[in-house]
Amino acid sequence: MARLKDKYVNEVQAQLQQKFNYKSVMEIPKLEKVVVNVGLGEAVQNPKALDGAVQDITLITGQKPIVTRAKKSVAAFKLREGMPIGVKVTLRGNRMYEFVDKLINVALPRVRDFRGVSPKSFDGRGNYSLGLKEQLLFPEIKYDNIDALRGLEVVFVTTAKTDEEGRELLKLLGMPFNS
Repeated sequence: MARLKDKYVNEVQAQLQQKFNYKSVMEIPKLEKVVVNVGLGEAVQNPKALDGAVQDITLITGQKPIVTRAKKSVAAFKLREGMPIGVKVTLRGNRMYEFVDKLINVALPRVRDFRGVSPKSFDGRGNYSLGLKEQLLFPEIKYDNIDALRGLEVVFVTTAKTDEEGRELLKLLGMPFNS
């Protein structure tokens, strides 16, 4: 399962060093962590929605997520400070590489009319965000066992200093950017 990590260490580092002419091996960008986040606006009215999201994210990532809570009260949404409104998990190491491998090679090809992911979702510092409309893209999630379709956000945090370096790193890892 650690195919992607081996590929990164061997091939990707060499190609990045050659393309950007880094003087030190420590300058070469690497994937630091992947954060998977599910925002649950419906958790305000339906606290049970949280349990389903926790179960789905645990199946997808292999790691138990933490519950995120509201930082501010918003009267229009009937939201009070401290109410649970989402779940997130931070993946590092082998679990991170296994998740990225599964996302790129299994989940993204299952998207209907998939033409690649947008290359414009970088933040200016080499980190990339990707939104998925439903959790059914992952093979661990069975259609009969879900209570609602939920979108999720995947953030790739890299040590790259520019978007160009981050884009090249993700491209070499196999991210299917559309052109």
